[in-house]
Amino acid sequence: MAGKERRGYNQKLKMLYLVKIFSEETDDAHGLTMQEIIEKLSLYGVNADRKTLYLDFDELKNFGLDIISEQAGRRCIYHLGSRDFELPELKLLVDSVQSAKFITDKKSNELIRKIESLASRYEAKKLHRQVIISGRVKTMNESIYYNVDKIHDAINAGCQIRFKYFRWNVEKKMEMRRDGAWYQISPWALMWDDEYYYLVAYDAGENMIKHYRVDKMIKISVVDEKREGQEFFKKFSTPKYSKSLFGMNSGEEVNVTLEAENHMVGILIDRFGKDIFIMPVDDSRFRTSVNVAVSPPFLGWIMSLGSDIRIVSPQSVVDMMAKEAQRLAAQYPTDDAAAD
Repeated sequence: MAGKERRGYNQKLKMLYLVKIFSEETDDAHGLTMQEIIEKLSLYGVNADRKTLYLDFDELKNFGLDIISEQAGRRCIYHLGSRDFELPELKLLVDSVQSAKFITDKKSNELIRKIESLASRYEAKKLHRQVIISGRVKTMNESIYYNVDKIHDAINAGCQIRFKYFRWNVEKKMEMRRDGAWYQISPWALMWDDEYYYLVAYDAGENMIKHYRVDKMIKISVVDEKREGQEFFKKFSTPKYSKSLFGMNSGEEVNVTLEAENHMVGILIDRFGKDIFIMPVDDSRFRTSVNVAVSPPFLGWIMSLGSDIRIVSPQSVVDMMAKEAQRLAAQYPTDDAAAD
């Protein structure tokens, strides 16, 4: 009995507790002396001496832990060096989670706490301060986290899914689309656009590709029916599909020719990519053609760029822009127009 007390009641877990101590209590700026390590082990019911700890440290190094010893005056300080994730990488992950609109505040906090566990307690405080500064509009659908998982399962299994789709009404309540009827579609891809998750799927009823905001999908279940629409997705490109849409608003995809001043080329490249064809018109202007789903957000985007860019063709899209300009002029009359 006395021998068991000398060894400690958690002696078999010594190596695991050493990993825990080094991971949570040390980093490049914070180390522990051998005596401090012994004392922390004792709190976990593990007794150790210096001689065996030297051997343990060597075993952990052989396993892959970057245990570093440094001389600080007369004392030797031990700490964990490189980790699977460095602090700048963890900050990037925290920023991504915190800014993502498709994750609720509650789930964001849960994920961030898990990310913080990958750092020492000192570095975790730096991550926590970073979180407090950020404040974004977040989704109100708590099931989003599990929706994504179910959709991935269906895609991997090659199955269809069914769900209900909603929108928010003026009373801030869920209002079911299609009067609450079930949607059943074939999921093919998930994409992240404008900080929201979207499902890209094939709708057999309308024989076309559609997309749905995942945070507005509820009661998702995998249906034991083979996924359809393979012919639509043989050459499908998620980046190309995303570029063609504005604010993920659907519309007829049209090849639109734009004419712009030379200084606008960067804006078009940022939006459509470097592979767009640039044809000079004269020394100060150029033309390019892009495939876009023509919708009010696309027309609004062109308007927002001012007089240095215009739609040249097709005439149907030019007419749509003219009608939109007339509508805005009527909606926002000047004082002179109102007087008339």
